Parts: sequence; structure tokens; C-alpha cells
Amino acid sequence: MPSLHLATPSITTVTGSTAEPDARWGGPWTILGLVLLGAAALRLVGVRHGLPYGALLNPDEELVVPRAWAMTHGGSVDPNPFFDWPSLLFYVQAPFQAWQDAPSHITARVVGVAIGLAGVAAAWWLGERSYGVFAGGVGSAATAVAGVHVAYSRMAVTDVLLTTLVTVALGLLVTRRYELAGLVIGAATAAKWPGALVLVPLAVAAWGQWRRLAYSVGLALAGFAVASPFAIVHLGAAASDWWRVQSRAREGALGFEHDSFSAVAFAGHLWDALGPALVVALIGLAVAVARRDPADRVLASFAGVYFLALLPLGSHFDRYVLPLVPVLGVLAGRFKSFAPVTLLLLVVPFAWTVRDTRELTKTDTRAALVPLVEGAVGGARLAVDPELPLPELDVVRLELPAPWQRERPSVELLRASDVSYVWVNGDVAGRVRAASDVYPQEAAFYAELERNATVLYRLEPGEKLSGPWVALYRLPSGG
Repeated sequence: MPSLHLATPSITTVTGSTAEPDARWGGPWTILGLVLLGAAALRLVGVRHGLPYGALLNPDEELVVPRAWAMTHGGSVDPNPFFDWPSLLFYVQAPFQAWQDAPSHITARVVGVAIGLAGVAAAWWLGERSYGVFAGGVGSAATAVAGVHVAYSRMAVTDVLLTTLVTVALGLLVTRRYELAGLVIGAATAAKWPGALVLVPLAVAAWGQWRRLAYSVGLALAGFAVASPFAIVHLGAAASDWWRVQSRAREGALGFEHDSFSAVAFAGHLWDALGPALVVALIGLAVAVARRDPADRVLASFAGVYFLALLPLGSHFDRYVLPLVPVLGVLAGRFKSFAPVTLLLLVVPFAWTVRDTRELTKTDTRAALVPLVEGAVGGARLAVDPELPLPELDVVRLELPAPWQRERPSVELLRASDVSYVWVNGDVAGRVRAASDVYPQEAAFYAELERNATVLYRLEPGEKLSGPWVALYRLPSGG
């Protein structure tokens, strides 16, 4: 009698890190490719905004791009005496400036876009390693559409490089590669000082494994020394600059004098980045705190320590929340059955980002006024407000008002310096007027210009122009 073999169906346990979406959607790699394609489109639109005047998207570009260019054109690779942030971004940008005859902001911005896209991919990896492919999809999509990440990805500044490296370091911690995570933590700190906060989730993840923890911390120091060596060589100057930057951030800056408490202000920035998906992310964070699995401990400890580090700050810049965006996106995606709804909620911040990006397709008012200013001023002396391009004229640059700023503008002082014209940035003037109790001299300065100076040109944002209103004033003679 032939033997009877019963086919026993195999049972496959699908874990969070291997489950894949329905093949009809093309699989996870196809979806990641589509997310990256959409992220690139959002970031490349407006990447030329304000050029050739490099400071219009972000004034810090003028601190980065010329230094990076100089490093490959006979200048020193030592950034001393500048240590407001460490040096890694200069070294990342410098090779791409090597073939440029002059500092190229567009090249630097394209490099920034590439760093931003790497951050979107890193968010996918962090989510997939933490809770599965659905969390990776939601985390990367949230990072791709978050307005603050999109905006700073097209700027040659430090914040997205910091965010990308922090995300990679957290992914390495989730996968228990503590030593390699230590190296990346060092690199993140070399991008910007807050990268050192990832040492907290490193300690949480490796707690009890004292030899590995000590080795990983040592590798973090080594990674920092390699990525920003002159911060070690000039340790005193770097520490002094770090302390000055931190002190000014705690004091506040123009525009935040009457702002909400830090917790409320930064929560508002996170809402602007993630929209209603932030609610899902906070539920995911609460679950992470309650469950305390390895990935939960890493992500929850980082979110907690980073947000606590923001609370003493008086300057509530939106870029400060950037490293939280991928983490909260991943936490929002941890609920596999709710992932489609979370992705639908991300349509809201996507719409906000498209609205903001559309403004960058217009000509900036500040760029549009440059030729008019140059034609009107001629050989006379010109005073220029902060956050405006510097025409090729005899220029006096006015300082940005701030609690620590001692220089105060006045028409009388400008006349004494032989200044005949003043170019006003309406954004700065508006912020000064809103805080006139803090800046009475600055408010009086702008009021006197409106009363007594002659307006030669004034441009307002509108259908074809974006940016702040700008005006060129001719000072009255004598008096």
C-alpha cells in the first residue's frame, strides 16, 4: 500500500522588520524610490531662489559657502577663529567647490538637497529596523514632506546634515551596532553641537554592557576629532564660541521677545512640520515609553532628551526641531494597521509645503531691488539692513537687533558716517516694531526714516514677487 504523505502547510512568522506591503504596490524598494523622487522634486523647486545673492534663503550660507570654496582654492582647512558650529559641513561642501571659479551657492545647495534625500532614506531605514517596513514608509514620507526639512534641505547650512547623521546613529543603536553608532554620533556632533545628545540613547541602549559603552563613547570622541579636528586643536576657542552661541540662544533673538513658552513654540513648529500626524506620533511615543522595547528605549530617550534641551532656549527657530522629525515620523508609523490613515494625514503638511515652495518660484523682492539701489545710490554711501544682499557699493552693514547687541542705529549716527541712503528690510523693521518695548531706539530709527527720509523705491510681495517688503530711503541732508 503506497504511503500517504500529507502536505503540511509551512507557517512563516512575519516579523516587523521583514513584512512587506502588498506586491501590487511594487514592494518596499519601489515605494522608497517614489518617496525619494517626490522628496527630490519638493526640494529642487526653488533651489535657485535669490541667486546670485546667496544670503536670501538663509544668511548662514554666507558663512559656509565662501569658507568651503576657500579650502580648495589655497585657503586653510582650519576654520579658526570660527567655531559657532564645528567644521564637518565645510569639509563636506569643499570638494564640490573645487572646480568653481568663485563660491557657488547653487552647487552648495544641490549638495544640501542630496544630504536631505539621504536623510529621507535614513528615516526609512530607522523605521524599518525599529518597527517594520510600514514604519519605514511613514517615517520617510513624513520626513519627505515636512516643510522645515524641505526648506533647510535646499540651503547650504548645518541643520539637515545634523538631522541625517542623528537618524543614522539612532538606526545603528536600534540594530545594536553601538561602536559604529559612536562614530556616527561623533560625526553628528561635528556637524552641529547638539549631535552630542545622541550619547543619551547610546547609554540607554548599551546600559549594563559597560565595556561596549565605554568603547562606543571613545569612538564618538574619535569620530568628532576626525570630522572636526581643529575644534580639538583650538579647544579653548571652540568652547568659547559654543558657550557664546548657547548663551545667545537662551537670551533669544529678534522676533521671539513676546513668543510663547519654549515648549509651546517648539510644539507649534512640530505641528507645522507634521500636521495632524503629530498626534499619531505622540501616541506612538507614549506607547514607546510604556513598552520599552530596545527600539522604544532608543527613540523615546532621544525624543525626550532632545526636547528637554530645547526648553531653556529663548530663540525658537523652526530648524531646531529638525532632528525630531524623522523620529516622530517613525513613531507615527509604528501602528501598522493605522499606517494608511497616517499617510493620509501627511497630505496636510504636504499641502503646506507646496504652498511655501510655490513662493520660491517668484523673484525675491530683495534681489529685484538690487539694480535699482545700485543705479540710485551711485558713489554715495549706503546703510543696509540685515538679511539683505550687499550691492557693490560703499556699504555700512547694520547689525541685527538682539538682546546682546550693543550697537543701536540712528539717523544722526548714519549722517555722521556720511551715509546718504538706507535700504530697509521690511521683515526686520516689522519685527522691531512688534517688540518696540525691547528695542525702542531701533523702533524710533525706522519711524524717523518714514517721517523724514524720502522713499525712492518700495517693493511689496505679490503676484510676481515674494519675500519681505523692501524700501530705499534717501536721508535728508544737514540738520
